[in-house]
Amino acid sequence: MFVRGELEKIESKILNGKRLNRDDGEKLFACNELSWLGALADHVRKKICGDRVYYNVNCHVNLTNICVSCCKFCAFGRNVDDKGSYAMKIDDAIKLVAEASRDPHLSGLHIVSGLHPTWTFDNYLAFVEVLHEKFSKLHIKGFTGVEIQHFANISGLSVEEILIRLKNAGLEAIAGGGAEILSDRVRNLLCPKKATANQWLNVAKTAHKLGIKTNASMLYGHIETFSERVEHLIRLRELQDETGGFQTFICFPFLPKNTALEKEIKQTSMWDDLRTMAISRLMLDNFRNIKAYWVMLTVPVAQVALSFGANDIDGTIHRENILHDAGATSPRALAEDEIIKIIREAGRIPFATGGNS
Repeated sequence: MFVRGELEKIESKILNGKRLNRDDGEKLFACNELSWLGALADHVRKKICGDRVYYNVNCHVNLTNICVSCCKFCAFGRNVDDKGSYAMKIDDAIKLVAEASRDPHLSGLHIVSGLHPTWTFDNYLAFVEVLHEKFSKLHIKGFTGVEIQHFANISGLSVEEILIRLKNAGLEAIAGGGAEILSDRVRNLLCPKKATANQWLNVAKTAHKLGIKTNASMLYGHIETFSERVEHLIRLRELQDETGGFQTFICFPFLPKNTALEKEIKQTSMWDDLRTMAISRLMLDNFRNIKAYWVMLTVPVAQVALSFGANDIDGTIHRENILHDAGATSPRALAEDEIIKIIREAGRIPFATGGNS
């Protein structure tokens, strides 16, 4: 393949296994050669992880949508008295997981929640303890770096102490959300009431020190610049260099419906989604797994993303709430045979992860 000038230099770096720098990343976001980007990302994907595409049979457990953060990009969070607000009791969570467990292949739980104004850390911890006790064979991935920081803030415990207690209760990995864009400018404008960029990274670093794997994400397509997207990817890459503790990176396109930004910002295009997926693969050279999250991308775009650097398509989910409140048009769940079909149609090999992707 041949491209002129600066893009040719970037291509040479990639094909020779050399790391891209900040300037390279910004040039890639300015590039309109989508098929070229996809081919390079697919080359790197195949070199790093072959043709396997990972998925899991999982169940999302969203404990409450009552949240003190009031993030401008969120359609899920509610105040206590708002219509549609809810707070699960432990029996509600047990019922939900028991229903999902009718699928004999269910392997994992994905527990994320709002930052409830009156719940204590022990309230959240109790859910993990009980679900681990009653469904001991299920891998529990739970809470984001934002939630972990919130637990430390309301309890007076350190982040390390919070993580140790969660690990002892049965938590095996931490979800990747809450990273949004790791820029204080963006966070101060959109989500000033929750963890800073440095705090989010510190939670991940502390978890890795304790042997807890975490995931990472990027919410793009709102007020961030391309330079801030590149900075976000570099900060993740630097921490992965240091700890090696990230399992998977997830690209989240911003869905504006029912958010405070709905009238200001249009939803990302498929072009931007695929470009961002490819550049993430190229910049994050020390991440094995790049996820095409079908809930936000839609199934067709997630399937195409498997040729733009992605090697993970998430899971069956059972029932998703957070992103559908923001206007996601994808199904709320997929059957395992549907996911397998999607992967095989893309010419890849489906591989179940046991709930920990």
